[in-house]
Amino acid sequence: MEGKQQQQPPQREPGPGELKVPGAAGGEPCSEGKDAGADAPGRPLGPTPSQSRFQVDLVAEAPRKANGEVDAAGKGSEEAKGRFRVNFVDPSAGDESPSEPGAGGSSEGANVSFQNGGDTVLSEGSLHSGGHHHYYYDTHTNTYYLRTFGHNTMDAVPRIDHYRHTAADLGEKLIRPSLAELHDELDKEPFEDGYANGEEGTPAGDAAATYTPDSKGIVKFGWIKGVLVRCMLNIWGVMLFIRLSWIVGQAGIGLSVVVIAMATVVTTITGLSTSAIATNGFVRGGGAYYLISRSLGPEFGGAIGLIFAFANAVAVAMYVVGFAETVVELLKENGTLMIDEMNDIRIIGAITVVILLGISVAGMEWEAKAQIVLLVILILAIGDFVIGTFIPLDSKKAKGFFGYKAEIFMENFGPDFRNEETFFSVFAIFFPAATGILAGANISGDLADPQSAIPKGTLLAILITTLVYMGIAVSVGSCVVRDATGNINNTMITELTNCTTAACKLNYDFSSCQKECHYGLMNNFQVMSMVSGFAPLISAGIFSATLSSALASLVSAPKIFQALCKDNIYPGFQMFAKGYGKNNEPLRGYLLTFLIALGFILIAELNVIAPIISNFFLASYALINFSVFHASLAKSPGWRPAFKYYNMWISLVGAILCCIVMFVINWWAALLTYVIVLGLYIYVTYKKPDVNWGSSTQALTYLNALQHSIRLSGVEDHVKNFRPQCLIMTGAPNARPALLHLVHAFTKNVGLMICGHVHMGPRRQAMKELSTDLAKYQRWLIKNKMKAFYAPVHAEDLRDGGQYLMQAAGLGRMRPNTLVVGFKKNWRQSDMRDVETYINLFHDAFDIQYGVVVIRLKEGLDISHLQGQEELLSSQEKSPCSKDVIVKVDYSKKSETDTSVAFVPSSSERTPALHKEEDEDGKTPTQPLLKKDSKSPSSPLNLADQRLLDASSQFQKKQGKSNIDVWWLFDDGGLTLLIPYLITTKKKWKECKIRVFIGGKINRIDHDRRAMATLLSKFRIDFSDIMVLGDINTKPKKENIAAFEEMIEPFRLHEDDKEQEVADKMKEDEPWRITDNELELYKTKTYRQIRLNELLKEHSSTATVIVMSLPVARKGAVSSALYMAWLEALSKDLPPILLVRGNHQSVLTFYS
Repeated sequence: MEGKQQQQPPQREPGPGELKVPGAAGGEPCSEGKDAGADAPGRPLGPTPSQSRFQVDLVAEAPRKANGEVDAAGKGSEEAKGRFRVNFVDPSAGDESPSEPGAGGSSEGANVSFQNGGDTVLSEGSLHSGGHHHYYYDTHTNTYYLRTFGHNTMDAVPRIDHYRHTAADLGEKLIRPSLAELHDELDKEPFEDGYANGEEGTPAGDAAATYTPDSKGIVKFGWIKGVLVRCMLNIWGVMLFIRLSWIVGQAGIGLSVVVIAMATVVTTITGLSTSAIATNGFVRGGGAYYLISRSLGPEFGGAIGLIFAFANAVAVAMYVVGFAETVVELLKENGTLMIDEMNDIRIIGAITVVILLGISVAGMEWEAKAQIVLLVILILAIGDFVIGTFIPLDSKKAKGFFGYKAEIFMENFGPDFRNEETFFSVFAIFFPAATGILAGANISGDLADPQSAIPKGTLLAILITTLVYMGIAVSVGSCVVRDATGNINNTMITELTNCTTAACKLNYDFSSCQKECHYGLMNNFQVMSMVSGFAPLISAGIFSATLSSALASLVSAPKIFQALCKDNIYPGFQMFAKGYGKNNEPLRGYLLTFLIALGFILIAELNVIAPIISNFFLASYALINFSVFHASLAKSPGWRPAFKYYNMWISLVGAILCCIVMFVINWWAALLTYVIVLGLYIYVTYKKPDVNWGSSTQALTYLNALQHSIRLSGVEDHVKNFRPQCLIMTGAPNARPALLHLVHAFTKNVGLMICGHVHMGPRRQAMKELSTDLAKYQRWLIKNKMKAFYAPVHAEDLRDGGQYLMQAAGLGRMRPNTLVVGFKKNWRQSDMRDVETYINLFHDAFDIQYGVVVIRLKEGLDISHLQGQEELLSSQEKSPCSKDVIVKVDYSKKSETDTSVAFVPSSSERTPALHKEEDEDGKTPTQPLLKKDSKSPSSPLNLADQRLLDASSQFQKKQGKSNIDVWWLFDDGGLTLLIPYLITTKKKWKECKIRVFIGGKINRIDHDRRAMATLLSKFRIDFSDIMVLGDINTKPKKENIAAFEEMIEPFRLHEDDKEQEVADKMKEDEPWRITDNELELYKTKTYRQIRLNELLKEHSSTATVIVMSLPVARKGAVSSALYMAWLEALSKDLPPILLVRGNHQSVLTFYS
């Protein structure tokens, strides 16, 4: 705090969203820099157990001191009526009691001070100190709200700190009061965690806190030093001094200008695109990688980031070797070679790169100073050349330099390609000189204001460098002839009248150059130093251009690589994410870049490497352009660049141009680049890094889904396109895996699958669970490769919840048409009101024209009581600050059922079935999926539980050669047949054969079999066998009838044995009871279910799955208990069975 005190700016009037509190000292705002003792009253006076981030206390009136401090003694004085103080409690802190007021030495006290009476000022230390932070915000004494709105309010005014991500160096994220905190009743604890849209929060100050980072020592650059200088140095490379004159010789002045203009078009479009992305939100470090990854997502970003960082590292080697070659040329001229040319290049290159590494590691400030020095040298060298063009010396005329002459300009204007060079080969040689436009963007993290610096610096650098390139091209083309001997004796004494060349007109005879010359634009790479006024300055310019480019690349590569590693896209590189010092310098990255550069310097064969690097750069340019096109195409509301001078179609053209230029430069290097980018893209896609940057890929996926859904809504349904779209009442999806996997077998890539989950119980609790469960279980479905949606609802009971889901789930044509439920296995022990609710679900489904599928496994479906603690914890890892909650399941109550919710206890059982032990921050548990109370997770399961666990995973395995038995007894439109057919199309089930069983008369068995075979062949459904059952109507065995009667005995009304009134009253109170009259009326139907079970055991006991027509009970006529008994009798002791009933509309057709 002491260091920060001196740096405080002069006090000013508070702006919007800041508070000014009149103290005793004439209304002056309280100063910020108080000692820790003054801060202390900002802490609570003792540990305040709280289950929420906000707790509202009555504020005690207290005498206020000049510095805005409340007397500790005032705490106990009279209460002010109706005035509140809101405590902001840090949810992530531990349970230690906060420091006592006045404890000046405490670490927390030293880090939090109060400004303007209520404004909390945070330093970085306070974010990480381990104590329990309570940030007070006194809405009464803060008169800002009172003066603005006329009344005190907890509502926060709009301010930038509410929209920050995390504690960055720019400011502290504050959390605005959540809706629950404003809206819920005061006597109840608000439960919201206040994290909007899944953003992770940090301990927040009050609604108007300000953040003052410790900015001492952090170096941030403006647009000139950070971007313009860097880009100019990187663009002006060796090309300017060594190759530009040769390009003019080959292509002529006219085409040279075209070559430069073409390169500029590509770089300008890329510059505009870069500006658009860079101004669409806050830019962190990582340059091109950051821009592409945040726009197109981690797949493209990760691929480009790696090759771009690598290209920059190798570019260091390329530039350093360029420098070393020039030095070795000078040594050779003076005859002072150390060993031989190649080894000298290696030695000088290695020494140079070590020096450059030293400058980089010394810090960005030193590196920036070095860049300025190099730029000055470079500009002097260019000036030296320009001055030299106006001073034609006779000694230079023999070498082809005559000063500005119209004859030379005319002669050099057209092309003169030699040695198999073409326009495109010349363009390929020049284009790398135009790259380097991202040098400024690559250090985006070190710029003071990247949003304005990147567009301004980059575009101005492109303009200046292009003008200089064109100027020098025209200038050198107007002064120097293409060929010269260098021999002073080649002057002509007598003027010839039939001169054809400019040299001849200027009295020089270079006709001998048709064989070989060493001077002139075509033959001498050192034309610029020959023309210049002071030749050594051009050599210095070459050194400056190469070293500055090398230095810029040496800084860019580690910064990009560090940003890539921080995002943990390639987990193996995590160690390079660490930064050191105030500027978070990536020292490990510098070392890695140094080693790569050194390796390539020692190879010293850069002619092979150069085209690959150019292509790597171009690939990143292409993707930056494509990012802008893609983001504009996706129409995401978040795409709002402050830079307006871009166009999505021009960006697309830019991307295509970059791809074309890649092939022009070098076709094999272009192919190699594509292969590498594609390989990395596939790798990152496969790895699925756990990041969400709101990329335009997401936005476009949404837009496509929306447009297709709307288009689909305008199309009428057709029987050929019917798909079973299932609403499965799973409860928590991981509670009934067998149900999920079996349905997934016939909906995967075919139809919609929605996992319905009905939350019951107190509304406040359920509402909180809905939001946490939605993210958690959708993530679970994706992780388990389930192509399904999770749809939770809150309802009073299961029936209401089922109705809500059936009516409202889905979108347009993508709506469920089939209800899938698990069989209620323990219905005889359950409260019969739950059974009534369960059966009413079927009636409701038939009313809404749904098909119904009931799935039964003899072991049961619900494994929620077996799930280990690990699963819950792993799913909770993602949600910030969630506490572990132990949910004890009371097995004696038998409250778990196999219906749609993890718990459907009756109202009388509901309370004791759950014991929640909550931690003090009010994070209540998600649905009780959970845990065994009596046994530890490591204890062995009993036999029944072990069987249940095995059964629940049976549909995940490959099903061998076995049968799927279809008992198609009633025509429901064909759903009973379509489901098994769809199951057999899946890879795990493809070896299974369909056997069809139908009812028939004994004397017409062959006829019925042939009729069914004809029907199935018309439907083009393969079957292995058709069996006609002629003995369905045979009376079942006596022992089975007796067992059935014993099963329904507890549920009968026995109205004949009771008085009429008593019987009527009982029937009214318990409508599920079975009357004697009803039992007699449906006797044959009852016998049929028992008989069918006997036949199923006889014929299908070895089948993998049985699919059978579901018997329908007339609404209001058949009681729930009797219907449930029929389903029990029909499906007991069998392999997995699906009882299916379509909605009696055709789902199969034999028409084309």
